[in-house]
Amino acid sequence: MKTQSFRLGALVSLLVVCGWLGISSTSSATMEIQKQAKAAGADVKNCQTCHVAALPKKDSHENNALGDWLVAEKTKRNAKAVDGAWAKDYPGDKK
Repeated sequence: MKTQSFRLGALVSLLVVCGWLGISSTSSATMEIQKQAKAAGADVKNCQTCHVAALPKKDSHENNALGDWLVAEKTKRNAKAVDGAWAKDYPGDKK
């Protein structure tokens, strides 16, 4: 009986740790992009710099024009992740 409860406890602990790592890495990546943009000199005020919602949710994070441009740059540069420093190069309406 002790072995079965130990296995169950170990499984629950593993699931909690994996869930925590999944959530924390997503959140820190978003903030990291914002920090990179600010460090590069881009005019970044909050999440709405790149997203439509003031506080985008993990499952609902619609991008605005800058956010779409950053995602396109990620694809264009074959990068693994968006680099916030790219925001300073955003052409916007300067065509």
